[in-house]
Amino acid sequence: MARCRVPLLSGWITPFIMGFLLCMSIPLASAKVRRYRWEVTYELQSPDCLEKLVIAINGRTPGPTIMAQQGDTVIVEVKNGLLTENTAIHWHGIRQIGTPWSDGTEGVTQCPILPGETFIYKFVVDRPGTYIYHAHYGMQRSAGLYGSIHVSLPDGISEPFAYDYDRNIVLNDWWHKTTHEQAAGLSSIPFVWVKEPQSLLINGRGWFNCSQAGTAVCNSTNPQCSPFVLTVVPGKTYRLRISSLASLSAFNFEIEGHNMTVVETDGHYVEPFVVKNLNIYSGETYSVLVVADQEPSRNYWAALNVVSRKPDTPPVSPSSTTTPTTPPPSPTAPPAGPLWNDTEYRLNQSLKIRARRGYVYPPPTTTDRVITLLNTQNRIDGHTRWALHHTFSQSAPPETYDRANYDIFKQAANPNATYSDAVYRLKFNSTVDIILQNANSMVPNNSETHPWHLHGHDFWVLGHGPGVFDPVNDPLRKYNLVDPIMKNTVAVHPYGWTAIRFVADNPGVWAFHCHIESHFFMGMGIVFEEGVERVGRLPAAIMGCGDSHHLRRH
Repeated sequence: MARCRVPLLSGWITPFIMGFLLCMSIPLASAKVRRYRWEVTYELQSPDCLEKLVIAINGRTPGPTIMAQQGDTVIVEVKNGLLTENTAIHWHGIRQIGTPWSDGTEGVTQCPILPGETFIYKFVVDRPGTYIYHAHYGMQRSAGLYGSIHVSLPDGISEPFAYDYDRNIVLNDWWHKTTHEQAAGLSSIPFVWVKEPQSLLINGRGWFNCSQAGTAVCNSTNPQCSPFVLTVVPGKTYRLRISSLASLSAFNFEIEGHNMTVVETDGHYVEPFVVKNLNIYSGETYSVLVVADQEPSRNYWAALNVVSRKPDTPPVSPSSTTTPTTPPPSPTAPPAGPLWNDTEYRLNQSLKIRARRGYVYPPPTTTDRVITLLNTQNRIDGHTRWALHHTFSQSAPPETYDRANYDIFKQAANPNATYSDAVYRLKFNSTVDIILQNANSMVPNNSETHPWHLHGHDFWVLGHGPGVFDPVNDPLRKYNLVDPIMKNTVAVHPYGWTAIRFVADNPGVWAFHCHIESHFFMGMGIVFEEGVERVGRLPAAIMGCGDSHHLRRH
């Protein structure tokens, strides 16, 4: 099994952790306006002990955590210091009500930030919860341009669960090839897949066996790849804000010997339920409560395992976490997690996620429009592409596919498709259902997990199911209209379907796409347009691209 393991410790603390906590506690801005000044640069770093170029914010990856309270205005001044490469940053889960130009989606809501230029993002964080930010240009997220957003309740307002300490856990997968090499392979004939990651990272730290590094610079004693250590006080309850910034992998996260109570996801409270381990897909965030109630004289593993794809990432041996500057690891083997191909297990956990009683926002009981999106793999002029619908033409985008004649369990008889720049135009304030239908890829007996993320909205997760969606019976028998959870990212499982509902009430144009970096790069996404006539006057700062940007009126 591929896994990344770090010790979860009781009663022990390192100078590094002390410094980390001190930095996180320094207030960066005044009460209701949170100001950040960032420079995005390439840096040589060693997240898993092997040195490579990463994209960092102020020299760090993951980047700084944005800390704010509900209702605050966040202002982030981003300077592109990449010299020869554009960039843009998306504030994942922030709905950007009234500020669609700050969504950070290059080519959809803004021109990219050119080398040497600065762009100022300004938006209101209107809901408490756990969110993320990441690059939305090319495959820069895979190079390390990402971080967390924590939005707390206003002073004097309590959450519906209690905890003593609040901690951040960012999960990621990591490759030794540059994103430029990966992108070139994905775009080439013959097609070159990125393959499985070389390492898994927890809070930007992993471990790679340097004996396998070849000629690359690799140093297993480099402090940059010393394991992340979470020190806990016996008997205390910890809120772990777990975020997946994975570029490819679906993860299963487990803390040895400890149960986790799921209480929040994507900024919405969950009816609490207990798990031994948590399945989390790229773009999702969860808050879990963990009680440090085990024997305090030893250490415990936090294990990150790959699920849904057959793991091929070198495992980390327990001894590899021991360095002169860290405590001894757990005396036991790290948890192996569930079987990677147990789709039913993951589906059942998805079905457990419901809105917390007292915090249920009922969805509209009927819908105005149903759009079915068939998740397929195709070829265009010999290039391999992930796409929506087997044949996607330059005309108006399709509303469904031919269920009667399309077998989702087999390779498509004709895999050829076409490019399209058509958008889905939604009537303002209408209710829209999206049915995500998973199918076989161009590889026999293969259907992949696709986590889908919607910009500008939260949606209700109406249901999940195996096999082909039945538009007559499944809404009647399998939809949850009583207490569905609201999210901004949701998985569609192999050979299955996921149904979501949202109200098109946020004026602007919004991306909806698979959050797997290579899949989105290969075309797996669409754009919704709604109420654009209500957007109002656009800020001068976003007008124009390239040389025309300097001709804008102030």
